[in-house]
Amino acid sequence: MQLRFLGTGTSMGVPVIGCDCPICTSPDPRHHRLRTSALVRSHGMALLIDAGPDFRTQAIAAGLRRIDAVLLTHAHFDHVAGLDDLRPFCLRQGALPIYGSPQTLADVRQRFAYAFDETSTGSSRPAITLCAVEAPFQVGPLPIVPIAVPHGTWTITAYRIGPLGYVTDASAVPPAAIERLRGVQVLVLNALRAEPHPTHLSIAEAGEVARLIGAPRTFLVHMTHTVDYRADYGLPPGVTFAYDGLEVEI
Repeated sequence: MQLRFLGTGTSMGVPVIGCDCPICTSPDPRHHRLRTSALVRSHGMALLIDAGPDFRTQAIAAGLRRIDAVLLTHAHFDHVAGLDDLRPFCLRQGALPIYGSPQTLADVRQRFAYAFDETSTGSSRPAITLCAVEAPFQVGPLPIVPIAVPHGTWTITAYRIGPLGYVTDASAVPPAAIERLRGVQVLVLNALRAEPHPTHLSIAEAGEVARLIGAPRTFLVHMTHTVDYRADYGLPPGVTFAYDGLEVEI
């Protein structure tokens, strides 16, 4: 299994428009963060986790030519705004299955209503099949476990894909979710900034969740422009910041 981090930034990305802070103006490419998304390759398949507004750029950078399924964590703009850019894949492959919670898919159907308008003719639109999941399911031979986690007042979906755990935009990871994630070899976890936030884990909170889950390797994502990749935040051993384009073998 291979994991590629397509993006590791928050909803505004990094650099932030009009910002001259040291991170936004940093020459270090690891500080340039597109909106958080990931690609999982395994058993000859490619699974996309979220498709935000930077998806077209991310797909070209990754040389992506095929997607077998899309897993959505939730329907906030920075995680679904790129669904229209699935069109080239749909034209080549046919309808793509989109997995997510019933609420997430209801929001997608409303936001992208034109994609489901059977009376529309003469223009291209993404061909997507919505697949609601609340229990473990499979994509090809890959077992996938959806895991509910809070995102402030929202409930969103984390995923366990065999040896990989993927959690983004969580404000907490409840004990039941921690139990379902134990035993993964690689954990992806959001860590917004050093200071606490009402809808996202802070860096310290993410470090504690990582310690409880105990994966050999944990990669932090969804960072703001206040996070310096080079700084020491007192993270536990095996926990580090991911960066755009990083590829990890699992």
